[in-house]
Amino acid sequence: MSSLEPTPVIEVAGLTARFGDNTIFENVTFQVNRGEILVVLGGSGCGKSTLLKHLIGLYRPYSGKVIINGVDVNTGDEKELAKLRQGMGVLFQSGALFGSMTLAENVALPLTEYTHLSEEAIDLIVKMKLGLVDLAGYENHLPEEVSGGMKKRAGLARAMALDPSILFFDEPSAGLDPITAVELDLLIKDINAGLGTTMVVVTHELESIFTIADRVIMLDKGAKGMIAMGDPRELKEHSTDPRVVNFFNRRPAHEREDRHG
Repeated sequence: MSSLEPTPVIEVAGLTARFGDNTIFENVTFQVNRGEILVVLGGSGCGKSTLLKHLIGLYRPYSGKVIINGVDVNTGDEKELAKLRQGMGVLFQSGALFGSMTLAENVALPLTEYTHLSEEAIDLIVKMKLGLVDLAGYENHLPEEVSGGMKKRAGLARAMALDPSILFFDEPSAGLDPITAVELDLLIKDINAGLGTTMVVVTHELESIFTIADRVIMLDKGAKGMIAMGDPRELKEHSTDPRVVNFFNRRPAHEREDRHG
Protein backbone atom coordinates (compact mmCIF):
# COMPACT_ATOMS: atom_id res chain seq x y z
CA MET A 1 0.00 0.00 0.00
CA SER A 2 2.78 2.43 0.92
CA SER A 3 4.42 1.94 -2.49
CA LEU A 4 1.35 3.30 -4.29
CA GLU A 5 1.41 6.93 -5.35
CA PRO A 6 -1.34 9.01 -3.74
CA THR A 7 -4.18 9.77 -6.14
CA PRO A 8 -5.38 13.39 -6.03
CA VAL A 9 -9.19 13.70 -6.22
CA ILE A 10 -9.31 17.45 -5.52
CA GLU A 11 -6.84 19.83 -7.16
CA VAL A 12 -6.82 23.52 -6.25
CA ALA A 13 -4.55 25.73 -8.36
CA GLY A 14 -3.86 29.44 -7.84
CA LEU A 15 -7.22 30.02 -6.15
CA THR A 16 -7.99 33.64 -5.27
CA ALA A 17 -11.13 34.76 -3.43
CA ARG A 18 -12.07 38.41 -3.65
CA PHE A 19 -15.30 40.23 -2.80
CA GLY A 20 -15.29 43.76 -4.21
CA ASP A 21 -11.96 45.29 -3.23
CA ASN A 22 -11.50 42.83 -0.35
CA THR A 23 -9.10 39.95 -1.05
CA ILE A 24 -9.79 37.06 1.36
CA PHE A 25 -6.92 34.88 0.14
CA GLU A 26 -4.87 34.57 -3.02
CA ASN A 27 -2.90 32.01 -4.99
CA VAL A 28 -3.89 29.03 -2.81
CA THR A 29 -2.65 25.75 -4.30
CA PHE A 30 -2.98 22.23 -2.84
CA GLN A 31 -4.45 18.81 -3.54
CA VAL A 32 -6.46 16.29 -1.56
CA ASN A 33 -5.64 12.62 -2.08
CA ARG A 34 -8.14 9.80 -2.27
CA GLY A 35 -9.09 8.45 1.16
CA GLU A 36 -7.31 11.11 3.22
CA ILE A 37 -8.68 13.55 5.79
CA LEU A 38 -7.39 17.03 4.99
CA VAL A 39 -8.08 19.71 7.61
CA VAL A 40 -8.24 23.39 6.68
CA LEU A 41 -7.26 25.45 9.71
CA GLY A 42 -6.29 28.96 10.79
CA GLY A 43 -7.48 31.82 12.95
CA SER A 44 -10.81 33.64 12.67
CA GLY A 45 -11.34 35.55 9.45
CA CYS A 46 -8.62 33.77 7.46
CA GLY A 47 -11.06 32.39 4.87
CA LYS A 48 -11.50 28.74 5.92
CA SER A 49 -15.24 28.59 5.26
CA THR A 50 -14.84 30.75 2.15
CA LEU A 51 -12.37 28.19 0.79
CA LEU A 52 -14.80 25.36 1.53
CA LYS A 53 -17.58 27.18 -0.34
CA HIS A 54 -15.28 27.54 -3.34
CA LEU A 55 -14.50 23.81 -3.23
CA ILE A 56 -18.18 22.82 -3.33
CA GLY A 57 -19.03 25.38 -6.01
CA LEU A 58 -21.12 27.80 -3.93
CA TYR A 59 -18.66 30.62 -4.68
CA ARG A 60 -16.91 31.31 -7.98
CA PRO A 61 -13.21 32.15 -7.72
CA TYR A 62 -11.84 35.54 -8.67
CA SER A 63 -9.07 33.52 -10.34
CA GLY A 64 -7.68 30.00 -10.22
CA LYS A 65 -9.27 26.57 -10.49
CA VAL A 66 -10.93 23.89 -8.40
CA ILE A 67 -10.94 20.49 -10.12
CA ILE A 68 -12.69 17.52 -8.50
CA ASN A 69 -12.42 14.07 -10.08
CA GLY A 70 -11.22 15.72 -13.29
CA VAL A 71 -14.13 18.20 -13.49
CA ASP A 72 -13.66 21.96 -13.10
CA VAL A 73 -16.40 22.93 -10.63
CA ASN A 74 -16.84 26.30 -12.34
CA THR A 75 -16.62 25.46 -16.02
CA GLY A 76 -17.88 21.86 -16.21
CA ASP A 77 -21.08 21.23 -18.17
CA GLU A 78 -24.32 20.72 -16.28
CA LYS A 79 -24.35 16.94 -16.75
CA GLU A 80 -20.80 16.58 -15.37
CA LEU A 81 -21.57 18.89 -12.45
CA ALA A 82 -24.80 17.07 -11.54
CA LYS A 83 -22.90 13.77 -11.40
CA LEU A 84 -20.11 15.43 -9.41
CA ARG A 85 -22.54 16.86 -6.83
CA GLN A 86 -24.09 13.44 -6.27
CA GLY A 87 -20.64 12.16 -5.33
CA MET A 88 -20.15 14.90 -2.72
CA GLY A 89 -21.75 15.35 0.71
CA VAL A 90 -21.61 18.45 2.90
CA LEU A 91 -22.13 18.82 6.64
CA PHE A 92 -22.72 22.49 7.35
CA GLN A 93 -21.89 24.07 10.69
CA SER A 94 -25.46 24.12 11.96
CA GLY A 95 -26.36 20.69 10.62
CA ALA A 96 -28.85 22.57 8.37
CA LEU A 97 -31.74 20.18 9.05
CA PHE A 98 -35.29 21.13 8.10
CA GLY A 99 -37.09 21.71 11.41
CA SER A 100 -40.53 20.62 10.15
CA MET A 101 -39.23 17.25 8.94
CA THR A 102 -38.27 14.20 11.00
CA LEU A 103 -34.67 12.98 11.01
CA ALA A 104 -35.67 10.19 8.63
CA GLU A 105 -37.36 12.63 6.24
CA ASN A 106 -34.26 14.86 6.31
CA VAL A 107 -31.98 11.95 5.43
CA ALA A 108 -34.40 10.73 2.72
CA LEU A 109 -34.41 14.12 0.97
CA PRO A 110 -31.35 13.58 -1.30
CA LEU A 111 -32.58 10.09 -2.14
CA THR A 112 -36.01 11.29 -3.26
CA GLU A 113 -34.42 14.22 -5.10
CA TYR A 114 -31.68 12.39 -7.01
CA THR A 115 -32.78 8.76 -7.35
CA HIS A 116 -35.76 6.77 -8.61
CA LEU A 117 -35.68 4.28 -5.75
CA SER A 118 -38.88 2.88 -4.30
CA GLU A 119 -40.19 4.17 -0.97
CA GLU A 120 -39.25 0.84 0.65
CA ALA A 121 -35.67 1.05 -0.63
CA ILE A 122 -35.34 4.65 0.57
CA ASP A 123 -36.70 3.71 4.02
CA LEU A 124 -34.13 0.91 4.25
CA ILE A 125 -31.22 3.17 3.24
CA VAL A 126 -32.35 5.87 5.69
CA LYS A 127 -32.40 3.34 8.54
CA MET A 128 -28.92 2.13 7.56
CA LYS A 129 -27.49 5.66 7.42
CA LEU A 130 -29.02 6.66 10.77
CA GLY A 131 -27.72 3.42 12.25
CA LEU A 132 -24.25 4.22 10.92
CA VAL A 133 -24.22 7.46 12.97
CA ASP A 134 -25.72 5.81 16.09
CA LEU A 135 -29.22 7.24 15.63
CA ALA A 136 -31.17 4.00 15.17
CA GLY A 137 -34.58 4.44 16.77
CA TYR A 138 -34.66 8.22 16.29
CA GLU A 139 -36.13 8.16 12.78
CA ASN A 140 -39.39 9.87 13.78
CA HIS A 141 -37.90 12.57 16.01
CA LEU A 142 -37.92 16.20 14.90
CA PRO A 143 -34.62 18.12 15.07
CA GLU A 144 -35.88 20.18 18.03
CA GLU A 145 -36.41 16.95 19.99
CA VAL A 146 -32.76 15.85 19.88
CA SER A 147 -29.47 17.25 21.20
CA GLY A 148 -26.97 19.35 19.25
CA GLY A 149 -24.66 16.39 18.77
CA MET A 150 -27.52 14.25 17.46
CA LYS A 151 -28.46 17.00 15.01
CA LYS A 152 -24.87 17.01 13.71
CA ARG A 153 -24.94 13.21 13.34
CA ALA A 154 -28.28 13.38 11.52
CA GLY A 155 -26.77 16.02 9.21
CA LEU A 156 -23.87 13.64 8.60
CA ALA A 157 -26.29 10.79 7.80
CA ARG A 158 -28.02 13.05 5.25
CA ALA A 159 -24.64 14.08 3.76
CA MET A 160 -23.89 10.36 3.32
CA ALA A 161 -27.27 9.40 1.87
CA LEU A 162 -26.02 9.07 -1.71
CA ASP A 163 -22.80 7.23 -0.73
CA PRO A 164 -20.54 10.15 -1.67
CA SER A 165 -16.84 9.53 -2.26
CA ILE A 166 -16.03 12.98 -0.82
CA LEU A 167 -17.39 14.59 2.35
CA PHE A 168 -16.94 18.24 3.34
CA PHE A 169 -17.36 19.46 6.93
CA ASP A 170 -17.67 23.08 8.06
CA GLU A 171 -16.68 23.36 11.75
CA PRO A 172 -18.27 20.01 12.74
CA SER A 173 -17.48 20.46 16.47
CA ALA A 174 -18.85 24.01 16.72
CA GLY A 175 -21.33 24.38 19.59
CA LEU A 176 -20.76 20.89 20.97
CA ASP A 177 -19.59 20.02 24.48
CA PRO A 178 -16.10 18.44 24.63
CA ILE A 179 -17.27 14.83 25.03
CA THR A 180 -19.80 15.07 22.18
CA ALA A 181 -17.14 16.74 20.02
CA VAL A 182 -14.73 13.83 20.64
CA GLU A 183 -17.48 11.32 19.80
CA LEU A 184 -18.13 13.12 16.50
CA ASP A 185 -14.38 13.17 15.70
CA LEU A 186 -14.16 9.42 16.30
CA LEU A 187 -17.23 8.84 14.12
CA ILE A 188 -15.59 10.84 11.32
CA LYS A 189 -12.44 8.71 11.69
CA ASP A 190 -14.47 5.48 11.67
CA ILE A 191 -16.34 6.44 8.50
CA ASN A 192 -13.09 7.40 6.78
CA ALA A 193 -11.43 4.12 7.81
CA GLY A 194 -14.45 1.93 7.06
CA LEU A 195 -15.60 3.46 3.77
CA GLY A 196 -12.41 5.09 2.47
CA THR A 197 -14.26 8.40 2.08
CA THR A 198 -12.10 11.39 1.18
CA MET A 199 -12.76 14.23 3.65
CA VAL A 200 -12.09 17.95 3.82
CA VAL A 201 -12.73 19.38 7.30
CA VAL A 202 -12.70 23.08 8.25
CA THR A 203 -11.93 23.56 11.95
CA HIS A 204 -9.82 25.55 14.38
CA GLU A 205 -10.28 23.04 17.23
CA LEU A 206 -6.82 21.69 18.11
CA GLU A 207 -8.22 18.52 19.72
CA SER A 208 -10.08 17.68 16.51
CA ILE A 209 -7.11 18.50 14.31
CA PHE A 210 -4.81 16.07 16.12
CA THR A 211 -7.52 13.38 16.28
CA ILE A 212 -8.67 13.32 12.67
CA ALA A 213 -6.16 15.02 10.34
CA ASP A 214 -3.87 13.08 8.02
CA ARG A 215 -2.66 16.41 6.71
CA VAL A 216 -3.50 20.09 7.19
CA ILE A 217 -3.28 23.31 5.28
CA MET A 218 -3.12 26.53 7.28
CA LEU A 219 -4.51 29.85 6.10
CA ASP A 220 -3.52 33.18 7.61
CA LYS A 221 -5.55 36.39 7.56
CA GLY A 222 -2.53 38.69 7.49
CA ALA A 223 -0.78 36.74 4.73
CA LYS A 224 -4.05 36.45 2.75
CA GLY A 225 -3.17 32.91 1.84
CA MET A 226 -1.69 29.58 2.80
CA ILE A 227 1.31 29.58 5.14
CA ALA A 228 1.75 25.87 5.97
CA MET A 229 0.90 22.38 4.78
CA GLY A 230 1.72 18.97 6.24
CA ASP A 231 1.29 16.64 9.22
CA PRO A 232 -0.01 18.73 12.16
CA ARG A 233 2.30 16.98 14.63
CA GLU A 234 5.32 17.80 12.46
CA LEU A 235 4.21 21.40 12.11
CA LYS A 236 3.70 21.76 15.85
CA GLU A 237 7.16 20.44 16.66
CA HIS A 238 9.27 21.61 13.74
CA SER A 239 7.73 24.64 11.99
CA THR A 240 9.94 27.72 11.97
CA ASP A 241 7.02 30.05 11.19
CA PRO A 242 5.98 31.80 14.43
CA ARG A 243 2.37 32.05 13.22
CA VAL A 244 2.20 28.26 12.86
CA VAL A 245 3.99 27.62 16.16
CA ASN A 246 1.71 30.09 17.99
CA PHE A 247 -1.43 28.44 16.58
CA PHE A 248 -0.46 24.87 17.48
CA ASN A 249 0.84 25.83 20.91
CA ARG A 250 -2.02 28.22 21.77
CA ARG A 251 0.27 31.21 22.15
CA PRO A 252 -1.02 34.74 21.63
CA ALA A 253 0.56 36.41 18.61
CA HIS A 254 1.73 39.39 20.66
CA GLU A 255 2.57 38.86 24.32
CA ARG A 256 1.89 42.04 26.23
CA GLU A 257 5.07 43.21 27.95
CA ASP A 258 3.31 44.95 30.76
CA ARG A 259 0.25 43.10 31.97
CA HIS A 260 -0.31 45.33 34.97
CA GLY A 261 0.31 48.75 33.42
